[in-house]
Amino acid sequence: MTSQAILEVRNIIKDFGGIRAVDDCTFSVREGSITGLIGPNGAGKTTAFNMVTGFIRPDRGEIRFRGERIDRLPPHVIFRKGIARTFQIPRELRLMTVLENLMLVPMNQGGEGLWRSWFAPGRVRQQEEQIYRRAIEVLEFVQLIHLKDELAANLSVGQKKLLELARVLMADPQLILLDEPAAGVNPTLMNKLAGYVRALRDQGKTFLLVEHNMDLVADLCDWVIVMNNGRRLVEGKPEEVRRHPEVLEAYLGGAYAAS
Repeated sequence: MTSQAILEVRNIIKDFGGIRAVDDCTFSVREGSITGLIGPNGAGKTTAFNMVTGFIRPDRGEIRFRGERIDRLPPHVIFRKGIARTFQIPRELRLMTVLENLMLVPMNQGGEGLWRSWFAPGRVRQQEEQIYRRAIEVLEFVQLIHLKDELAANLSVGQKKLLELARVLMADPQLILLDEPAAGVNPTLMNKLAGYVRALRDQGKTFLLVEHNMDLVADLCDWVIVMNNGRRLVEGKPEEVRRHPEVLEAYLGGAYAAS
């Protein structure tokens, strides 16, 4: 891991009532990497994940993106700075088509304002055509182009996961956070999703993912961070983490310890 850190999480703490969910946790994500954040239920990884995206504010500590502190910013501002996320349970706009779900993502669309719609219709139309072309490119990339006119509510769980990724790509973020991308996805679609992530990494995107599927983590991630009791326990390359005695005992179980 020699590239520069794009995300730095420093000594963050988060309490919920009398429970400390994240306890003085520090880690970083290198630019151009696929980094996995793993740990048992209750380890604090999802809370840390939500603090990076602004859905939860840390009580103490700081989070920096490209050197700029972001831990006091609201989610929409963090999104505009180049961080986007998917959700474990997809949040598609069910009564809109797949294509419409994508075309709503880009910010500052001229058609959203009354003045431009009335007095600069040509400019609005040109922008909409550009967004349409980009949406078609993204749908072709994730192989959902044949479903572009289908209502999002009618998609399978796996297809909705791909739609989540496609919506994120419409924002063209620098850092993409994936919340359990393999959950509810069959092995074939999981491999396809992993292929898309690798291709995007090769195009310069950076990924941080929370995932329980250790086979996917070992196969996909360049670097793995393990959390326990709200703290970072260990980090390293997947094969190193997989052999670490504490990780084998606490998180991966006997089946992995024997492998």
